[in-house]
Formats: sequence, structure tokens, C-alpha cells
Amino acid sequence: MIKQKFFVISFLLIIILFSGCSNSVQKEQKKEQTLNLVATDDIGTMDSTGVISETVGTAMNNVFEGLYRIGPNNEPVPGMAKKYDKSKDGKTYTFYLRKNAKWSNGKPVTAQDFIYAWKKALNPETLSPHAYLMDSIENAKKIGNKKSEFYGKVNTLGAKAIDNHTLQVKLEHPTPYFLTLTTLPVYYPQLKTFVEKEGKQYGLEVKNLIFNGPFILDSWNHGASWTYKKNPTYWDAKNVKLDKINVKIVKEVSSIVNLYETNKIDIADLSAEFVTKYRNHDDFETIQKPEMYFIRMNQENRYLKNRNIRKAIDMAWDKKGVENLLKNGSKAAYYLVPENFAFGPNDEDFRNKYKGYNKGGIKKAHEFWEKGLKELGVKKVDLEFLSYDKDQSKEISSYIKNQLEKNLPNLTINIKQMPNKQKLKLEGQQNYDLDFSGWRPEYRDPMPFLNIFVSNGPFNWSDYSNPKYDQLIQKAINESDLKTRFNDLRKAEHILIQEDAVISPMYQAGQARLMKPYVKGYLMIPTTGVSSYKWTVIKN
Repeated sequence: MIKQKFFVISFLLIIILFSGCSNSVQKEQKKEQTLNLVATDDIGTMDSTGVISETVGTAMNNVFEGLYRIGPNNEPVPGMAKKYDKSKDGKTYTFYLRKNAKWSNGKPVTAQDFIYAWKKALNPETLSPHAYLMDSIENAKKIGNKKSEFYGKVNTLGAKAIDNHTLQVKLEHPTPYFLTLTTLPVYYPQLKTFVEKEGKQYGLEVKNLIFNGPFILDSWNHGASWTYKKNPTYWDAKNVKLDKINVKIVKEVSSIVNLYETNKIDIADLSAEFVTKYRNHDDFETIQKPEMYFIRMNQENRYLKNRNIRKAIDMAWDKKGVENLLKNGSKAAYYLVPENFAFGPNDEDFRNKYKGYNKGGIKKAHEFWEKGLKELGVKKVDLEFLSYDKDQSKEISSYIKNQLEKNLPNLTINIKQMPNKQKLKLEGQQNYDLDFSGWRPEYRDPMPFLNIFVSNGPFNWSDYSNPKYDQLIQKAINESDLKTRFNDLRKAEHILIQEDAVISPMYQAGQARLMKPYVKGYLMIPTTGVSSYKWTVIKN
């Protein structure tokens, strides 16, 4: 009897003990499903038809979702659409939306939501700077062309809602990467009733937003921080493991590293001085990115309008010095389309034919400089260099300034450092002389880089125009033969840099970072640089 009582009491204690442990583990697990990060820029607008930086793109990727999204293998996977059909000629796509796809207010995501957003992006009155990404859709480009009979007629767009859950898209020509395009923000849906109710405030605050992605934006303290929380109405919520993501804005790398060391954040991107320190650390890793940085030269400027002055600037500084400053796998660039990025017939790298341009060196730069000064009838040149207000950008800008002033007589450069949002505004207004600029592609093809500089393009912030260049780009858009297409794009790049010196390429970016070993499934999309947290999980 005593033994039985002892057994019962012991059994009860064990139940209580393990029940307590279970609750403790559950609480610990819940607490652990929080990812702590930093960003160096604020979000800006959350309107998917607006200007989208890497920071904004990451935010949108996690709170919105298009027909498809980029998955763990960096290939498109079903999103709001569960599947699609493609016609034999490759020009018609039919997407079938999930019936359990919902907005965060419980309303269903419909085919009409996509049509509304796409027309808004293309409408000349609300034109998205990323509307060019829709050019492959029938009539999309014509809708934005003032000389076209289709100008402003968004209802002629080759996309329609067959019913609430069926969306049909007709293309101007077969576009092998169209599915990837549907993963981009400009292709995201918007709920018309909500957007129109919010008016000009849409996308500016949490209260002015509605979501359909894995997470919702729970708080947004402009200029300081923001927080994501798991979206319970998301169609695939059961497979989203993170409950919360905290993001704090920190610009100085030293502060970021300190936060990592004290376990306040889980990922830290490193600058040169910290790469040396942490290169042998267990958490250290490097990645090569198809991200290009270059100096835009604004041809509205009286000096930079002169081709010889631009050629001189491109040739008068040692680009290898940037590699030594960054030490993170970045590579000096003499080109615009990245290495190991776009491949043509027989998997030939686009870069194989032209390894780089304007490698004449200081002596040749002097010749162009003197010739340009003579043509302009001036003896000295003053230029302002618009740059980011980040540590690495400051170092690189100062390095280039010193190199150019040292190697080009009577040149004075004044650096103007600005936060990303203000810098983007100045760029869009072409309110600069020289500009520290960067570009990530939206898909694996030379076109995202070369299409920037077509005449009157939305991102042609250099006042550059060359009919021959435009013709080559347009020919490549319509060309079905891959070899011919690549040759045309190579010729275009040659004109852009070697002949016209529109930009001065700086470097192809690499990235060194520290990541806590318990962070699993963290996805950084190599083409856009956007991070996706849908598959991220914290594991002990």
C-alpha cells in the first residue's frame, strides 16, 4: 500500500515536472522564433508601384506576395497562384489563384487585385518607375508611350481576370524569364477599395497598409526601426516558423558588429576592417553578388557633357584600390554586366568577349582630360560627388576623390553624403554631377543592366541618349536567337562604356557577413539582393 502511494505520488510528480518542462520548452521555442536584424536604410514607401530599394524590396517580399515568389533554390515557386498554363507559342500564361489566398483583413485575393495594381503601375498618371519590367506584356510599353495610339489606355493591357481566381496574361513575344518577373513588387496585387480609401497616405504608415504575404508589418518607427509579425491569414502560415522579426536601423558597421558580438542581432554584414578580424571566425561567410556599382556622370552638367572629360574620369583612378578597401570578395569592374551571371549558347559567360573597357591608364586619361578642357575652353573643373552616408561608401568616395584630384590637374571634387531616401530623390531629379550608384538585376540576363540607359528610360538619370544604343536594345528585346541577342547586347555595352563613357564602373560586389549558427533557411535572393524570411527558422 505504501509502495502504491509512493508510485502514485511519484507518477504525479513526473507528470507535473514534464508538464512544466513542456510549457517551458514551448515558451522557449516561441521566444526563439524571433529573428533580430539591422538595416542601414529606412523602408521609404511601401507602395509596390513606387521606387524600390533593397531595403524596401526586402520588406515587400515578406509582407506581400505575387503570383509566384523566389523559393529556397532561387527559382520561382507558387505564391498567390497555385499553378499556371503556358500556350505552345509561349505568349499566353493562365494563372490559377488559390481560393484560400487572403488579405490580412480577411478579404480574398482575387485576379482583379492584380489587374488593378498592374494598370496603376502603367497608368501615365501613376506611372511606376519599374513599369519597364512589364514591357513584355501586350501593349504595356505602348500605354506609356506618348506617341502611341495606346497611350494612357490601360484597359488595352494584355492581361485580364477571367474570373476571381483565373488570370490570363498575353505577351508581346515569348519571354523565358516571365515567371521570375511575376515575383517582383511591381507585379504584386493591390486591393482597390483599400488603396483608394487611403489615397495619398497609402503605403506610408502601418495603418495605411494591408498585407497578403507571410508576415505583416506590425510597427514602423520611421528612421529607427520596424517589426514584422507572422500573418495568420497567409495561405501557407503553417509552414512559416518565425513569429517575429525585429529590424533596427544602424548605419555604422562597428555598431553592427558590437550588436552581433553581444547577441543583440543574428546577422551582421562586415566592412573591410572587420573582414580581416573575423575571416577565421566560425560564423564568417562570403558570397559573390551580381550587383554592380558605378559612377553616373550627369550629362546635364556642362563639363560632363563632354565625352573626353568623362573618358578621362573613368580612366584616371585605380579601381583595384576599391578591392583592397572592401576586402569582402568585391572585384574591380571595368564593365556593367557582371561576371558569372548571364550565360548564352553553350553556357558562354556574357563577359567572355569583352573583359572590360577604358583600361588606358593615367597617361591616356591625361590626354582625354587636356583635350576635353581645350574643347570646353576652361582650365579647371569643380564637381560634386553624391554618395551614400554609410561607412564603406564614405571610404570609397574619399578614395576616388583623392585619386581623381591627384591624377587630373585642376579638378576639385566635393563629396555630398545623403541617406538613401534623399539620395534617390536627388538622383531622380538629376540634381547631381557625379553619383555613387548601384544596380541589382531583377532576373538573370544582361537586359536589366543595359536597359537602364535607353533614351528617356525611367532610371536614365544621366541625360544620355544614343539612337544606335536604343536600336540595339530594342532589337535584343525582340530577338529570339540567343546568340544574335547576346552579340547585340555586347555591342550596346561597348557603346555605353568604351565609346560614350556614360558611367565609370567601380566594382562587382561581394559580401562578407557573420550569421548565427542557429539561423537556418535564411534566403538572400542573389539577383535582387532581397532577403526572404518565409523559410527561416531558429534551431538550437
